[in-house]
Order: sequence, then C-alpha cells, then structure tokens
Amino acid sequence: MSVPFLPSDFTWLHAFAVGLIFALWSFYTQILGIIGKGSLNTQLHAVRLRWLHMHQSVARDQRVIDALMLGHISSSISYFGSATLIILAALVGTLVNINRVYIVTRELAFLAPMSADLFALNFALVALVLVLSLFAFTYALRKMAYVFAMLGGLDIDAAPTPDVSAMADQTARVLTEAVKSINNGIRGFYYAIAVIFLFAGPVACIVATVLITALLYYRQLYSPTAIAIARYVEALNKVKP
Repeated sequence: MSVPFLPSDFTWLHAFAVGLIFALWSFYTQILGIIGKGSLNTQLHAVRLRWLHMHQSVARDQRVIDALMLGHISSSISYFGSATLIILAALVGTLVNINRVYIVTRELAFLAPMSADLFALNFALVALVLVLSLFAFTYALRKMAYVFAMLGGLDIDAAPTPDVSAMADQTARVLTEAVKSINNGIRGFYYAIAVIFLFAGPVACIVATVLITALLYYRQLYSPTAIAIARYVEALNKVKP
C-alpha cells in the first residue's frame, strides 16, 4: 500500500523504516537513560565540573592545557562540519544528475527495484540526515564560543563562594551541551548509513537501523571504554574536591 503524495512504490513499510531512523536518533539519549546510566557525555559532566572548579583554584597555576583541550574540541567540530559540507556537495551534484545515476545503478543486483522518484527520494533523505548533522555541528561550535566567553569570565583568584561555584557549574553545563550537539551530529553519520540501506529495500533499512543502534548502545554501555569511564566517574564522586 502506497503513501499519499509520495512515489507510488513508497509503501508504509518505507515510512516505518524512515520513522524508525528519526525516532531512534531523536530519542537516543532518553532511551539510553532508561536502559542504562545515561550517555557517556552525561557521566563525564561530573569530570568537567571538577575540571572547571580546579580551573578556579588558586593552587593550580598552569592553565594552558585548558585552552588546548577546548581548542581541540573546536577543531574536531570544524573537521566534522567541513566533512559534512563536502559530502552534501557531492549529494547535491548527484541529485542534479539523478536520472543518469538511476539508469546506471539499475544494473547493480543488490539494489531493490524502485522508481526513479523513489530513488531520488532516498537520496534526498540521506541529504536531509546530513543537513541535520551539519546543524548540530554548527550549533556545537556556537556553544563552544559561549564556553570560551564563560571560561574567560571565571575568576581564578576568587574565594569559593556559592556564586563563584555556580559560574563554574554553568560553564560545565554549557560545555556538556556543546559535546552533546557534537555527539548528535556524529550519530547522524551512523544513521545516514542506515538510510542508504533504503536503496536495498525497507526491510534491509530496518535491520541496518536496529544493528547500528545496538552498536551505539553497546559502545555507550558495555564497551571497555564505557566501563572504564563509569568506574572513573564512580571513583571521582567518592573523592573530595
């Protein structure tokens, strides 16, 4: 059964496959909070809190490493943003010649039979996911600019008053939100791969989406890195600042 206002061979199974991708991508963090202890980024918020409180400490004189660490994060955002733009440019170039690409790919046995309209729609969906990833990266870069300003406003010689602590707490919160946007954009690359499987059919796309999501959850909950971070944060919470 086809979906109204869409290509005739775009069925409700296709719609379910696309909806599943965007649902799992959009509610990734919320689902992770239900089945686990939250994302690694959420757990590392405690580490950022301690780091920024140490930044304000009079006893800590060397702060160049702080700027280097934040600069590295900003460079990573720029790298992924630039890579996304390059891929989007390639996809736009493909859409311009979509009919020619459609004719050529009809000879590939692993692609499911589909109309030219559905073929173009699948390409558009891949581009849409990458555009959303680009938005996430650019928003992350803006948040990092806020972090730089807030970090510059921290008084490194101030007495540990509630207001001084609140400044460090909120700086850590904005930094965590910036990393959250980065992670959301990176996950978009994973789900863009799932969308590509639409060319092999909606069932293949659903299977790919589930496997990719399972891989992401494994890395967040059960990988050696996730276990090490969880133990680190647990130990950190027992140590007095």
